[in-house]
Amino acid sequence: MTIVPITSPDLDAAEVSWFSALCSDDYQFLGQPDGALRSSWEHCSAIVKEAEAHGFRNILCPSSYQVGQDTLSFVAGCAPITDRINLLAAVRCGEMQPIMLARTIATLDHMLKGRLTVNIISSDFPGEKADSNYRYQRSREVVEILKQAWTQDEINHEGEVYSFAGLTTDPVKPYQTGGPLLYFGGYSPAALELCGQHCDVYLMWPETKDALEGRMKAVNAVAKKYDRTLDYGLRVHMIVRDTEVEAREYAKYIVSKLDDEYGRLIRERALDSTSLGVAHQARARELADQFGYTEDHLWTGVGRARSGCGAALVGSTDQVMSKIEAYQKMGIRAFIFSGYPHIDEARHFGSRVLPNLKTCSLPQAYGRVPSDTPATPLGNGVRR
Repeated sequence: MTIVPITSPDLDAAEVSWFSALCSDDYQFLGQPDGALRSSWEHCSAIVKEAEAHGFRNILCPSSYQVGQDTLSFVAGCAPITDRINLLAAVRCGEMQPIMLARTIATLDHMLKGRLTVNIISSDFPGEKADSNYRYQRSREVVEILKQAWTQDEINHEGEVYSFAGLTTDPVKPYQTGGPLLYFGGYSPAALELCGQHCDVYLMWPETKDALEGRMKAVNAVAKKYDRTLDYGLRVHMIVRDTEVEAREYAKYIVSKLDDEYGRLIRERALDSTSLGVAHQARARELADQFGYTEDHLWTGVGRARSGCGAALVGSTDQVMSKIEAYQKMGIRAFIFSGYPHIDEARHFGSRVLPNLKTCSLPQAYGRVPSDTPATPLGNGVRR
């Protein structure tokens, strides 16, 4: 079938991002902890610096209660050691009092001179089993309060979860006009409603192109109700080599020591392990062929050892480029890639694929960064 772009057809540059493994998700062999790759400031900040050196435009800094480091503290630490790459900070709504969160994010945005983006997450807290609609209502109210804090002189909010009246917003205005871009992923009707009304980039986990197109159309229909246009993003792992044979052999190599029972325990320890999105990733593994491929060059083996994003693009430089170009034709222009180990795979992708892609910084594309901020030049991708 023909995939019809939903976003503007003239947006030919992509935000190509990498991933820093704050949540102890870095391995040589999936499911086999490696002391040298454990989550630490030294290791994870090295991933950030490696990604910046290769020209990635953004980097996702995830959040977990079970393992890893505090996301916002980590992002603050990255401000003085980077100068070009944006940082996509995962924020679990409700973890911090919303007005204090608004101040924290605004402070980080100034420290980074507008290089901050925010990934909005709705999840249970440790010991909590909240109704999905309540969690999304809590997130909705947090986002609404953040936007008031960043754009108005006073906060007035009366909701089901939070209530504030006549609170001054001085001095919580962020560096970026209107505040950082909000990235969001979710599959339920309540999630789509929140994203369509308030967020900027709808993030998806890897599925078949038909399934991705369906999700884009669903959230686009919600956005249209509010006279809004969204961007679309894909979070997917990466294995790219000079030949397809080499890439597929490496995919087999990284799961060659995986114990499936231990992989199940890794998946189940995540607070989102019962979410609808995770269920779709599990379903994709069930529908894959005997080698784990659910579509050409889309391998579901990663999901055997992690919750959340559970598939990788596997192939030669040209094959991976073709997949990315197909996604771009669908209207996707924000990509968050990762690989195992993360520094090594950043080098493979950064040397083989990234030089061929025309890239952009979405905050600059949206005009969020003040005019006195030097623009980061676009890459001039040339297909090899």
